[in-house]
Amino acid sequence: MFPSLLPLLLLFLCSYGGTAGQKTDADELAILLDVKAALGSATTALDSWLPGGNPCSFPGVLCDARGSVSEIDLSHRRLSGTIPFKSLCRLSSLVRLWLGDTGVSGEVSAELGACTGMRFLDLAYNSLSGEIPDLSPLQNLRVLNLSGNGFTGSFPWASLARMPELYSLYLGDNPFNQTAGFPEEVLGRTKLQWLYLTNCSIHGVIPPGIGKLTGLVNLELADNQLYGKIPPEISRLTSLWQLELYNNSLTGELPRGFGGLANLTFFDASTNNLVGNLSEIRFLTKLASLQLFENDFSGEVPAELGEFRDLVNLSLYTNRLSGSLPAALGSWAEFNFIDVSTNLLTGPIPPDMCKRGTMKKLLMLENQFTGEIPATYANCTSLERFRVSNNSLSGEVPAGIWSLPNVNIIDLKSNQFSGSIGASIGKAKGLSQLFISHNQFSGELPAEIAGASSLVSVDASYNQLSGEVPASIGDLKALVSLYLQGNRLGGEIPDSLGSCSSLTQVNLAENSLSGRIPASLGRLSNLNSLNLSTNDLSGNIPGSLGSLKLSFLDVSGNLLTGAVPPALAIEAFSNGFVGNPGLCGYGVRSLRSCSPYSSPSSRDRLRTVVTCLLVAAAVAFAIFGYFVYMKRRRAEKESHRGLFSGDSWDMKSFRVVSFEEQEIINAVRQENLIGKGGSGSVYRVDLVGGKTVAVKHIWNYLNANKGDDSGGGAAAMLGGRRRRSREGLTTSREFEAEVTTLSAIRHVNVVKLFCSITSEDSSLLVYEFMPNGSLWDRLHTCEGGKLGGLDWDTRYEVALGAARGLEYLHHGLQRPIIHRDVKSSNILLDESFKPCIADFGLAKILHGQAATAAPSLTSDASSTHVVAGTHGYIAPEYAYTLKVNEKSDVYSFGVVLLELVTGRRPIEPDYGDNKDIVYWVYSNMTCMEGVMELVDKRIPAWAREEAMKVLRVGVLCTMRLPTLRPSMRAVVQMLEEVGQDRLAPAPAPADGGVRDYKEGKEPDPKQEKQRATPQ
Repeated sequence: MFPSLLPLLLLFLCSYGGTAGQKTDADELAILLDVKAALGSATTALDSWLPGGNPCSFPGVLCDARGSVSEIDLSHRRLSGTIPFKSLCRLSSLVRLWLGDTGVSGEVSAELGACTGMRFLDLAYNSLSGEIPDLSPLQNLRVLNLSGNGFTGSFPWASLARMPELYSLYLGDNPFNQTAGFPEEVLGRTKLQWLYLTNCSIHGVIPPGIGKLTGLVNLELADNQLYGKIPPEISRLTSLWQLELYNNSLTGELPRGFGGLANLTFFDASTNNLVGNLSEIRFLTKLASLQLFENDFSGEVPAELGEFRDLVNLSLYTNRLSGSLPAALGSWAEFNFIDVSTNLLTGPIPPDMCKRGTMKKLLMLENQFTGEIPATYANCTSLERFRVSNNSLSGEVPAGIWSLPNVNIIDLKSNQFSGSIGASIGKAKGLSQLFISHNQFSGELPAEIAGASSLVSVDASYNQLSGEVPASIGDLKALVSLYLQGNRLGGEIPDSLGSCSSLTQVNLAENSLSGRIPASLGRLSNLNSLNLSTNDLSGNIPGSLGSLKLSFLDVSGNLLTGAVPPALAIEAFSNGFVGNPGLCGYGVRSLRSCSPYSSPSSRDRLRTVVTCLLVAAAVAFAIFGYFVYMKRRRAEKESHRGLFSGDSWDMKSFRVVSFEEQEIINAVRQENLIGKGGSGSVYRVDLVGGKTVAVKHIWNYLNANKGDDSGGGAAAMLGGRRRRSREGLTTSREFEAEVTTLSAIRHVNVVKLFCSITSEDSSLLVYEFMPNGSLWDRLHTCEGGKLGGLDWDTRYEVALGAARGLEYLHHGLQRPIIHRDVKSSNILLDESFKPCIADFGLAKILHGQAATAAPSLTSDASSTHVVAGTHGYIAPEYAYTLKVNEKSDVYSFGVVLLELVTGRRPIEPDYGDNKDIVYWVYSNMTCMEGVMELVDKRIPAWAREEAMKVLRVGVLCTMRLPTLRPSMRAVVQMLEEVGQDRLAPAPAPADGGVRDYKEGKEPDPKQEKQRATPQ
């Protein structure tokens, strides 16, 4: 009887199960549709989640054996909105939720606590913000990943005590409140295998209790405020595979027993204050990547490193290591990278680091290496950078080095190399920088060098080169700097040099060059510095040079004759004319005055007379026109004079000017107003002679109520803010010191200051007029979204030009000048969209140390309360240190780069509360898709890869820690490398010379970290 009932019983059970399953499916379907409404309404990522569908077949959804939703994995899909935890936690079987890198935003609500069955929770690399709620109800969690968001407040560390099964904890890269001491609750989670607390604002020492976490495979505590010694108990973590402690303030030696971490593969303790030797490292035979740079280690590099079979990355630069490198170093694995620069190392270069043909970067600068370059590197076609400068190397350079196909930097300077520069250098199509100065190279500069069409910088100074400068050099259209001084070069300067349209620096001094200075040099519109001194040049100085915006000119010690072009006859160039008895000019102490008989021929004398007559006639005509003009405007002048009644003006010129002070004063009127700033107003002045200038009018504080020039925002267009003392008075001495300093700045990418006109009550600063406005205007306020000439090529040139201007301020003067208010509205564009840095009202000169919030140029403590910078551009450290240095400018310039590439403003509502463009960019840089979405849609497809490289430079510039940011010199170098791609026929290296953004994921030993030196 019972056997006959069994089929009916089974049928009943199946029917019941099916009915129950359908009910569950319907409930879960409704929940998933709620999730879709919350996260997918603005995207297409969840379009296939349809009413009537089977939840278990939805993309990203997995069900358990009972047909209930147990896992949702939407990682790396483009979502939007706030995570609906109230709905998600109604999925009673949900144990895995993967929403990493999806673009979700908002806060994590306390409703997350209802997901009591959750075991795996990944919300990493999104735009989540606010404080993290109590997580104690999530007692079953195994994996918790909240890294790479914008969480603030204090993490609920006590919640961890209720998670006994937790084995992966990722909280890194969040701006939490500073934690006083290492969180003890972490030490109680003895099942932990993965612990990522990098950049978590942890302040304190690494406790000995870390040794309890014996199951740890990955421990990352980098980029915090950790200090003290590395505890010896860390040697108990014998399963450790990766240990990252970089960018802290750790001291002491590597603890005894550290070599017992036999499984350690990736170790990075760079940028700390560690001392002692590396003897413990010799036992870590499984190392693939070792980075200990920027510490104070001493002693020898362990010989055992030469036998490490997996080592591919070695970075030990800026220590005090001595002795020689192991001969077999890098010969076993696919060695990729070495940087041991700035140590005391001796002996030869290990010969086999490129044995497997994979080495990309060999950086061994500033040591005491001896011997010759091993011939093996002539065949290392993978090499991108070969830098061995400032050593004691000698002999001839292996011929193949000159023609390596992928190399972009060859740096051999300050050694004892001899022989000639190989003609095969023309095959180095990717070569952008050639530094071989201060050696004993001889022979000619090969004409074939023109084949290296990507060259940006050539420095072959102070060698024994002979022959002529090859005419083919004119084919180097990307060449920015050319240094050939201190050689034995002869012949004439080739006319073709004027075809190197990108040149900004030319130095051919201390050679035996003869003939005339080519007039073609006047075509070099970007030229900033020209040194032709100590040669045998003859003839006149070409008048075409007067059209250049030179900051430095030296033609001393030649055989030049005739009159110096008026535009060059300024006191700043006075020393650059000495040693030429035949030169004459006006207004320069070192030059004798010209006379009708000072020219070498009657034709020249006639030309001089005619020129003088024409000038006199022009002056007479101008005077006549001026009086006519003044008569017509007399009534207006009388009315205007009331504004400046009783003022006695003093005009101080810094360049040759063609106007009088009264013409400027009379033009400072309401109808000429073009902008207002926090300390004055800017006027457009069309001069009688047809030239246009910009005039910044600044009232003294006590007299600000005399006019309408006060204004309440950031400085508009141009000018220098005058600071107030603690009593509220303008410090005249400080202002004069500032103007005197800034008047000496001469750079093609720094706005030109013609003169200052001052009185007791106010001051006028007269600048060159920039007709295309500011970069901010072109990016953000053009009508109809049009870029008004800012295509990608223009954007790139603006970025590079502005970078060069800042580089000059930081590195090109005797004392660095910090701008302190770098922003897109202070980058002005001339008629050809050439950028100029403007508004030096907050600029400061460094006197050997970092400037405070508003230190006086004169070391006067009278001005200390000026906020330096503009919201959205201010470096984060300013908020708690009130100190600025060059790296503060670098941060602000990085924001400008992000603006240029994304087309977005520094502050926009959709970034989130208290968030800016830096946060927005970082939040979207965790995958290639996210990076591509950052690029302004108006940038064409062909330029997007190049734009991404510029974006990465901006990311480097905006690193949170100032020490991680590159110098402006390095920024210029990186941007120049980006630009060379458009000229090079072969693809550039994938990183464009920029370090990859660190994502907090498992490291690739073949990739450099962003913290590496920009050498």
